[in-house]
Amino acid sequence: MTAWQPALDLYICRMTAADPSPSGRHAGWGLATKLLAILILLGAIAVLLTSILGYVRARQALEEAIYDQLSVARQTKARQVETYFRTVRQDLQLLARSKMVVDAMRSFRSAFDELEGKPVDRELSTKLADWYDKNFIPEVGHLLDEKVSVADYLPRDSAAIYLQYHYIVRNQHPKAQRRLLDDPVDGSAYSAVHAIFHPLMRTATHTVGFFDFLLIDPKSGRLVYETAKEVDFATSLHTGPYRTTNVAAAAAQCAAVPDPSVTCLEDFKPYLPSDGLPAAFMAAPVVDQGVVTGVLVAQLSIDEIERVVTGNKHWRQQGFGATGETYLVGPDYLVRAGGRLFFENRDRFFEELRRSGTPEAEIDAIKRYGSPILHQEIDTVATRAAVAGIEGTGRIRDSFGRETLSSWGPVDIAGVKWGLVSRITTAEAFAPIHRLERELAAVGGLALLTVIIAGAWFARSLLNPLRELTAGVKRFTAGDRTVKVAVRSQDEIGQLCTAFNGMVDELSTKNSIIETKNRENEELLLNVLPAPIANRLRGGEQSIADGFAEVSVAFADLVGFTALSSDMPPQNVVTLLNGLFTRFDVAAQELGIEKIKTVGDAYMAVCGLPVPMEDHAERIVRMAIRMVHITREHALENKVSMKLRVGVNTGPVVAGVIGRSKYIYDLWGDTVNLASRMESGGIPDTIQVTRPVYEKLKDKFSFESRGLIEVKGKGSVEAWLLRL
Repeated sequence: MTAWQPALDLYICRMTAADPSPSGRHAGWGLATKLLAILILLGAIAVLLTSILGYVRARQALEEAIYDQLSVARQTKARQVETYFRTVRQDLQLLARSKMVVDAMRSFRSAFDELEGKPVDRELSTKLADWYDKNFIPEVGHLLDEKVSVADYLPRDSAAIYLQYHYIVRNQHPKAQRRLLDDPVDGSAYSAVHAIFHPLMRTATHTVGFFDFLLIDPKSGRLVYETAKEVDFATSLHTGPYRTTNVAAAAAQCAAVPDPSVTCLEDFKPYLPSDGLPAAFMAAPVVDQGVVTGVLVAQLSIDEIERVVTGNKHWRQQGFGATGETYLVGPDYLVRAGGRLFFENRDRFFEELRRSGTPEAEIDAIKRYGSPILHQEIDTVATRAAVAGIEGTGRIRDSFGRETLSSWGPVDIAGVKWGLVSRITTAEAFAPIHRLERELAAVGGLALLTVIIAGAWFARSLLNPLRELTAGVKRFTAGDRTVKVAVRSQDEIGQLCTAFNGMVDELSTKNSIIETKNRENEELLLNVLPAPIANRLRGGEQSIADGFAEVSVAFADLVGFTALSSDMPPQNVVTLLNGLFTRFDVAAQELGIEKIKTVGDAYMAVCGLPVPMEDHAERIVRMAIRMVHITREHALENKVSMKLRVGVNTGPVVAGVIGRSKYIYDLWGDTVNLASRMESGGIPDTIQVTRPVYEKLKDKFSFESRGLIEVKGKGSVEAWLLRL
């Protein structure tokens, strides 16, 4: 507001009261009638704004409902997955403690050792190698997309060769039903034990829903028994071809723990003996008389996890619409359940992968294995948060680059770090809102057309005179003291224009005087006080005193300036000191430092008030560094010998304005006193700081400990020097 605006308002009011228009001579509508028309128009706009607000609220409500639905679906599936693994863990613990498994482990290991002691049968070895070359190696080469050697997978020990030949090569059942063979009738002690325990173990596997059961000798790592009879049967998990698999890791972990309540879970990975399908392994130690005699390992299929996560592929029935789904990822951000698009439109799935920049190697792996599980990477904000154990909702771009509404969170399973994400594309989620948006746009367009037509009419009869008057006021404010506005009517606006023209003549002279005085007062006040304090004084505060919990204070003093100035003319002394302190002031302004005062050749500054700053200590030290450098430069330029001592301290202070006829903004407190002592007890061309300053900045500046120094009124105080 300019200085003459209150006078302008008063003048207008007086002129309006003193100069009414002649009776019966109003031209056109009066101002009241025009104002009524404007209010009607504003009412129509209010209806439009209400419609927009309703649209926004409806959109927000729909978004919240979708987030709630996604979160409920995700949490439900997470509980189902957690329950599945909890049940698996309990079943495995019970079986590992059972007499059947303890006896089976003892018997199988004894029979296996007997076979191991016999020489390798060359004929069996040759037949087994032929079987590997025809049946296993081509499949492995296809899955790995590379040429593999049969020697890398063929067992070499006598027991492994013997058992794989009789239970795999000579097994008359197809691969998926090899577990049906109870006794190969080879007359070995192993087959006799197998005929006893295998039917029981096979039944247990089927009952608890495991894909396979394995018994492992903890000492040799030999897989002495396996229900499914895959190519890992009888091999060593210490030295054999599968020593780096997750089954070897699970067995090794549990082999060292003689606690039957312990289970060891290893996350899903492609497992070559199972045709490269994803397999997880959960192990439990078999403890006999306090000693781990074996490890019982359950091979878990991904099928049950995928059934839970995908809702048995019934996405629409579960309320996910046409694009919604839930997916599970591990710490490697590879999916643990196939995505919806893979099952519903495989060609489009691969097309979207390529469009989103997925590497061809990843796409080829999905095609070779026939599944995206453990081959498709989904690395998004949602999956990272979920794997990190954070729950949340939000708009996330999925791996295909589509914007989605997503809900994410962790799955609580000991031994693995999985995250679950439920999502639906925003295009589908907001389809009802988009229809409402189109309908409201049509209604809003009609309303806008009405407003435009009415506004054009009002602009001619009402707004044009007001615009001329407004332009006249602006011109007068800009300094045009001769401005006049045309009086085009005898209504209230016409009277206002007449009053304005009279007011301009009266205020032009006064305005110039007031503006000049105001500028002088403003400049004077800002030179004495910081801007925030000056504003508070102008606001009417009588007494200003504030406490600040932590600021940084600096005192600087020119060493030997008294002796130097005694040999100089007074004018030169003032010029020298003014030039130096002016450069200090410029540096203070650049760094956000408040100069408090100068006393003779001493300079006091503070950082952190009246506006708090987190890095006040660092700023004040950088100010001190500049002051030392500025002093050196100034001394060289003026060919005099000057050195500066600077003391810095950090802590609480009280700050306020004292005086009435001559204002001064000053600081008080121990922090100020100790900063002054740091300066007076310092060393020329250095900056001496207290412990609080050192602790804050020791990682940013190289300080040199000065040890304890004697400070007046404080005794011994620790001090540090920053040499320059």
